[in-house]
Amino acid sequence: MPSISLDFFGTGTSQGVPVIGCGCSICTSRDHRDRRLRASVRIATETTKVLIDCGPDFRQQMLRAGATKLHAVVLTHEHMDHVSGLDDLRPLMFAQRRPMTVWMTDRVEARLRQQFSYAFTAERYPGAPEFEVRRIAHPETFQIGDQTWIPILGIHGTWPVMGYRVGPVVYLTDLSGMTDAERQKIAGAEILVVNALRKLPHVAHFTLDQAVDFAQSTGVPQVYFTHISHHLGLHAEMDMLLPEGMHLAYDGLRLTADMA
Repeated sequence: MPSISLDFFGTGTSQGVPVIGCGCSICTSRDHRDRRLRASVRIATETTKVLIDCGPDFRQQMLRAGATKLHAVVLTHEHMDHVSGLDDLRPLMFAQRRPMTVWMTDRVEARLRQQFSYAFTAERYPGAPEFEVRRIAHPETFQIGDQTWIPILGIHGTWPVMGYRVGPVVYLTDLSGMTDAERQKIAGAEILVVNALRKLPHVAHFTLDQAVDFAQSTGVPQVYFTHISHHLGLHAEMDMLLPEGMHLAYDGLRLTADMA
């Protein structure tokens, strides 16, 4: 039976962990699980490798993972910690001799055409990145190689944010709410990844308790929390307090599951 893997390239929030200038016990921890680059994952099957979000740590993440190829990038939303690494896709474009396929909603595309105007102009300078924009039209599914992607719409404060289901795996980040209709798309999954920023309330992100409640409402047996700030606590201590079947994700963690 074919399998699917999920590699956590980054599990941190917008500032990453450690935070510049912070001397807290988390930021000074020597546990590698407490060192978090900005949130991103790679979804891979035997023939297709896809990145979800491409933040400012993308170059470092690819080098650390020894990764040399991507077939596409899928974006959740337009915040800088999720898109600012798009220029660093250039070496892959040069090696693959084609534009990089990037899936996004029309809202995200409108913003990226402003942020990366030099990549979208008709007369690009030599060496500029070139993107093949593919539109995500929620709730329509889309295909990348042998992977079928189901978009799951969430709420990120007052912003729309896209999560995704690929076979038995669901990835949700920067989430503060979701309608029951969208939550139904998670039913029957084997692995759920969802953000858990910190313990105290935040206007645009789940707290750890909210993330636990949300995960329990889905019935997914394996749950991993991501987009974690240094305010959540030490990985070793917090992971032990979680309900059965739930864990804090960490950079470099790989999960695998059988495809149906």
